[in-house]
Order: sequence, then C-alpha cells, then structure tokens
Amino acid sequence: MLDFFTIFSKGGIVLWCFQGAGVTESFTGPVNALIRSVILQERSGNNSFTHEALSLKYKLDNEFELIFVVGFQKILTLTYVDKFIDDVQLHFRDRYKNELEQKGALKMLTNNFEFDDDFQILLREAEESSKVRSPALMRTFKESGKSQKTVKSMIEIKGGDKGKEQGGKKNKSTKKEGDKSPKPQKPKEKQMRVWVLGGSSTKNLDYSERNGDNTTNGSDLIQEGQVDVVCILYSKKGSGFGGMFGMLKGLVGSKSLTREDMESVLEKMRDHLIAKNVAADIASQLCDSVAKKLEGKVMGTFTTVASTVKQALQDSLVQILQPKRRVDILRDVMEAQSQRRPFVITFCGVNGVGKSTNLAKISFWLIENGFTVLIAACDTFRAGAVEQLRTHQRRLNSLHPPEQHGGRPVVQLYEKGYGKDAAGIAMEAIAYARNQAFDVVLVDTAGRMQDNAPLMTALAKLIAVNMPDLVLFVGEALVGNEAVDQLVKFNQALADHSMSDKPRLIDGIVLTKFDTIDDKVGAAISMTYITGQPIVFVGTGQTYNDLRSLNARAVVGALMKA
Repeated sequence: MLDFFTIFSKGGIVLWCFQGAGVTESFTGPVNALIRSVILQERSGNNSFTHEALSLKYKLDNEFELIFVVGFQKILTLTYVDKFIDDVQLHFRDRYKNELEQKGALKMLTNNFEFDDDFQILLREAEESSKVRSPALMRTFKESGKSQKTVKSMIEIKGGDKGKEQGGKKNKSTKKEGDKSPKPQKPKEKQMRVWVLGGSSTKNLDYSERNGDNTTNGSDLIQEGQVDVVCILYSKKGSGFGGMFGMLKGLVGSKSLTREDMESVLEKMRDHLIAKNVAADIASQLCDSVAKKLEGKVMGTFTTVASTVKQALQDSLVQILQPKRRVDILRDVMEAQSQRRPFVITFCGVNGVGKSTNLAKISFWLIENGFTVLIAACDTFRAGAVEQLRTHQRRLNSLHPPEQHGGRPVVQLYEKGYGKDAAGIAMEAIAYARNQAFDVVLVDTAGRMQDNAPLMTALAKLIAVNMPDLVLFVGEALVGNEAVDQLVKFNQALADHSMSDKPRLIDGIVLTKFDTIDDKVGAAISMTYITGQPIVFVGTGQTYNDLRSLNARAVVGALMKA
C-alpha cells in the first residue's frame, strides 16, 4: 500500500528508508520536491504534499532535527497514515535516542539504523487496526425485548392496585407522623480560623488601619516566620502576581515546546501580520508553519516563548523573501548575448499599477549597465499607451545621447499602432531585435483585470507564442490582499488559457509604490508566498533612479516592528 517511507536529518542525511514491493521508481524526486517546495519555503503548516501521482505525508521532529516522510498513490485513501507516522516517529526516537542526542553528521553517517523489523511490525499493526469491522446485523423482532411484552403489561394503571380497589378514585396520600418537616436550625456561629503555620488564632490580623506612623503591616508575621513565598510575590501594587514571578513567568525552562505554549503568542503574531498588510489566510499559514517548526523543540532555560516564536517567524519571513529561484537579469542577459539572441522580458498586470513607468525604470537600469534596449509596444488597446512609451524613449536617449554610443540610440521603440494582434507585434519586435543586435526586448502589454477572459486569453497567447525569458507581474504594494487576488487569478488565467501542456506562468514580481506604505510591507510577503516567485524590483519613487532590489532583512525588520 505504501510506496516509500524515509527518515532523514534536516542536514540531508538519509538515516533509513523503506520502499514498497513492486515500486521501481526512486523516491528521491518526490522527497526533493517536498524539501524545495515546502520545507525550504516555510510552508510546513500542513503536513500533506502532492507530487504528480503521489501523496506525501510528513512529520517534523524538531528536537532531533529529523523529517519523517511517507509516500503513497494519491488515488488511495489510507486512514491510518497520520497515526502510523506518529508511531514510527516515537518508536524511532525511543530506540535510537542515544545516537540521535550526539547529533553529529559524522555520527549519523556511521550509525547503522536497523529499523526494518520494527517498521514492519508497526505497519502491520496500523493496517490491521484500519480494517473496517463488519456492521452489526439488526435484530429481528422476535429477538427484541418488545416481542416479549403482552398488551396487558403495556397498559398503565394510575394508582396501582389500590386505585383499582377504590373504583378508579384518586389515591390521596397521607403523611406519616415521622414525615413532619424539621424545624430550621440556627446557623452555627462563625468559628475562629486555626492557622496551620502556628501562632495565635486570636491575634488581630487586620492591619488596614495601622498605616502612617504606626507602620507595622505584616512585620509581626515576618518576625514569626508565618509569611509564605506567595505573599511576597503578591506584594506588587495592583492585582496579579508581580515581583520575581513577573520576570520569570515567560521562561520555557528547558522543556519541549507544545502548541499550547505557543498559542497565545502565535495569535498575537497573526494579528500583527494582518495589521501590516499580510493576507489573513497567509498569516495563519505562516503561524501554523512556525508552530510545526517549533513543536517539540527543547528550549534553553532562560528563553521565553515569545522571543522564540518571534525569532522563528522572522527567520521564516526572510526565507520566504529569498525563495528557491533567484532572478539575476544581468547575468541572464550576458548569457543570451553569448547565444547571439536578445533577452526578452514581458510585463503584465492590471490597469493603472505603473507597468509602463516601471518598464522605463528597468530600461534605464539596463542602459546604465551597458545594454541596448528595444521596447515593444504591445498595449494596442489603451489610448495613449504608445505615445507614453515614445516619451520615455526620448527621455532615456537624452540621458544617454546616441553620440556616446557610436551614433546608435540605446533605446528604440517598436510599434505598429492600435488594434493589432499583440502576440504578432511581440514576435516581429523580437525578430527585429535579433537582426539589429539589441541586447534586451521589453514587451509592454495592455493592463487587464484578472477576470477579463478575452484579454487574459490574448496574454496567454502572447507568452505561449513568443516564450519570453522572463514574465514579470507588476503589482501595487498599496493594495495588499487585492494584489494577492490579482496575482493568483493572473497565474490561474495563464494556466487555463495556455495552449501548452506545461503553461508558462509568472516568473517574478515588480512591486510598485513601495515608498508609500511605511512599514505595512505585508503585500511583499503575501505575493512571494502565494507564488513562490521572487520580488525582482521595488519601485520607490517617480524618477528613473527610483528602482531597488528587495532587501529581505530590511523588509522583515519593518514588518516585525511593533
């Protein structure tokens, strides 16, 4: 039933593995996909992952830094898997606790984890327990208790036999002499308290009137040794425990963290992220992922839960903003140059987010790095779109006069007017750039709402026909959750309207108006988390110089700031 089960360290050392009978394919591919897409991307809030025809369940052991992964065909419904993976984890930990506590990579490599027999026993027990018991057969009427009752036994006679003798008259109950209500007793007088710690119970313990000059509040008790530690801790002004307890109450104390320990802190962190413009569902997923990452981890004596959770969340956010695929445009352009072809970037996004303006900023950045640029005007719908690009072209060439570049303009515009097929114009522009030895082609597309099917189909066609090297989604940092919705639907529309079995989706993000949001930078987290693609540039102003690479740690610092 199971395709594979593997146990490996977070350092990548496989400690033990099992492969099901008849399974010929290696589990390396699915497990690597799990590591890349979930573990490294801080998406471990859910313990399930799907890879092609396989379902993978995984469990993190944070104390010993292990990962337990089981894989099976996703068409199967195996109800025992969750409990089974827990049982395997506990059994493996118990058996090899001494070896795991050493934690050295070399120690793990040299240890022989013979776990096959234990695993088979656990698997057999899990499969046996999951077998559906046959449903109990219904009793026949003759077997039921009702069949034994007679009609006479089912007739209720009020008052019993005595009522029958009295001809159906109501049987009046008579009180016995012993049934008289007892007289109410006087409440006992309040007894003086007996103090278990010694001392006289007659001593006046009310010191409320002995303030001022006669300040002996509690001094007699202290001299007699009758004060408890709790009394000292409660001596702070106001209600609640203060003093030393207030300083120590958040300490973990060298114990394994549980979800209950972290719950209140995670709830505050979730609210904080939402207040900083992180999408609500993504904030919840991030907190769940942090909880999974920390659950079972043994903390130091003088470490608080809040500081531990905050640090783990901060590390996770930095990891999200530094995703698996790094976009290095300058390196990629030079690679395309070596192949004697232009490097093609397509810009897409909704109306009014600043596609053309940020395209011009990226043009300036490329020119500053010594490359020539051809702008393809493929927004053939919006009036003034071509004229806007022509204005940018003139300004950029004035900043870098042609005479400084051998008499050739560093930026040219390729346009065919309005109402034409955008995919065809892009194809012609790329061919022109190849013939004229331009280094980069920047394809400007029409702004479109994510639910506009005809325009989304046209964009998918442009991308499928021309196969650009990079597809950049331009979104506003201001809109927060709306930008996430736009991004998700853009990706979905590109997939739905693509003519290829493997549709080309968004490769990176340009986040505009980043200078207008103060520390509410949550949109950056949301957009990167939802696609797994990097933020390539952020727009920070109105001039061509106002384009920056994203500093992940600075963004996370702003996000975590109270």
